[in-house]
Amino acid sequence: MLRVLAWIDRALGALLKPVVFAGMVGLSLVITLQIVSRVAFTSVPWTEEVARFLLIWTTFLGATLAFQQGRHIAVSILRDRLPPLPRRIVALAGTLVILAFLIMLAIIGTRYMNVQSFQRSPSLRLSMFWVYAVMPVSAVLMAVLAVIDVVRILAGKELRDAPGELAE
Repeated sequence: MLRVLAWIDRALGALLKPVVFAGMVGLSLVITLQIVSRVAFTSVPWTEEVARFLLIWTTFLGATLAFQQGRHIAVSILRDRLPPLPRRIVALAGTLVILAFLIMLAIIGTRYMNVQSFQRSPSLRLSMFWVYAVMPVSAVLMAVLAVIDVVRILAGKELRDAPGELAE
């Protein structure tokens, strides 16, 4: 079972890396177009909106990728100095708190997404449902990763050998 969970973890990372990269490239291109169009000719009206939406999606998916790679900021000096069993208990408690937060974020994000679904963006006329959908999507993906961490802790395994990699 741990091998399957490690595979799911790696698969999510492999899926998120190119998506976040494409979002950053797209964001760079749209902002460049926005700057060039303002200087050289009439401003392209949709660039500001697309840049904002790409930034929102890239931020949330980038946070999910950072979570998968174990790169979120953490103050672990106390936990790391504990003996193995208390260290696992503290890690489990912390992961369960994170999981509770992510579940709440998914619920609240879904509600917010549905409330805003009637609204359309000014330039593109895109339903704001799609803009806010990234909130519950990212929360659910991070919750899956947190559940994998909980199972690993309960199985007595370390969370991650190196950022982004789970030992099998």
